[in-house]
Amino acid sequence: MAYTATQQTTSVWASIKDFFSMVGEAMTMSAAAEVRMRRIDALNAKTDAELAEMGLRRQDIASYVFRDLMYC
Repeated sequence: MAYTATQQTTSVWASIKDFFSMVGEAMTMSAAAEVRMRRIDALNAKTDAELAEMGLRRQDIASYVFRDLMYC
């Protein structure tokens, strides 16, 4: 019976690159979330009549802002 051992070696530089890549992704996601929250705040500041003109109800604001991330 033969046994084989495989070992992955990851360089320090690859680990550092991966770390900063993850940090960059987190910052991008955080910025995108902030933009969406500002959009929600702006829509919440509108009157019900203004929302109706846009075809929105107040309870649908979050769904409207996050519509590209949600499955219908």
